[in-house]
Amino acid sequence: MAPTKKTAAPKKPAVKKPAAKAATTKAAVKKPAVKKPAAKAPAAKKTAAKAAATKAAVKKPAVKKPAAKAPAAKKPAAKAAATKAAVKKPVPAKPAVKKPAAKIDDAKFRNLFDAYAQDKLPLAQGYIVSSFFDEKSAYSIYEIVSYAGVKEIYLAGSGLTFVTGGKKLYVLVEPDTYRLKHQDPVHRADGERIPKRFNELEIITAKNQSKVMIAKEPDESYGSFTIMKPMGLNFSVVFYELPDMYKTVYDFFLNTLNRQRKVPEADAKKAAQQIVKTVEKYMGFKGDFE
Repeated sequence: MAPTKKTAAPKKPAVKKPAAKAATTKAAVKKPAVKKPAAKAPAAKKTAAKAAATKAAVKKPAVKKPAAKAPAAKKPAAKAAATKAAVKKPVPAKPAVKKPAAKIDDAKFRNLFDAYAQDKLPLAQGYIVSSFFDEKSAYSIYEIVSYAGVKEIYLAGSGLTFVTGGKKLYVLVEPDTYRLKHQDPVHRADGERIPKRFNELEIITAKNQSKVMIAKEPDESYGSFTIMKPMGLNFSVVFYELPDMYKTVYDFFLNTLNRQRKVPEADAKKAAQQIVKTVEKYMGFKGDFE
């Protein structure tokens, strides 16, 4: 019977040991699959969220500080606005003399009757220059009128009447061929006469022997005066009070004396200078016109 026991011995479950290793292997494989540290990612997010919250918390005081200063900054602004308003108050008190200049479109001078028709006559003050030319010779008379504070302007027949006082300066151009050159202008015929004697005139004798006679002082008119509508080559122009007004008057007379009345340019310049000097001295818009 001893041999029978030996055959039963080989039935040991030696095969089961590899199964245990397989289980161990499976267990070993499963351990890396469950990576619990991966759950720490939310912790990182929480840290980032905390950091963002911390930054937001830090920024809040920075925003509040300028907000607190803002009201203080508005106070000077209110004071500045009040100061500007205080400065602007005197502006309307300025005289409305400059308003007509805007309507005139910055023209330096204009035909008198056109200016009247277009409602562009300066009422505060101005100069009017009228010419009276001889059709057969260079004999000419100019009348320069200054006025201020016009109460009314209206057409009267063939003239324009200004209801105000004024001053009138006479200028006479006498060619060398004039037949009565030795006779005082006050005694000459109609159309050639001015109310002045030689001793009341500044006389410029040109190179071509023509003479430009300028009254030393203007005559005054009271109440009103009338400017007749010019005919033929004659003209009546009104000058506006601008910063370069006297320069404009000078250029105007230089041009008309030289080109229209044939006075040599050098002598026309002397005459224009004397005219402007007299106008500015006796007919300016200061003193009597203020």
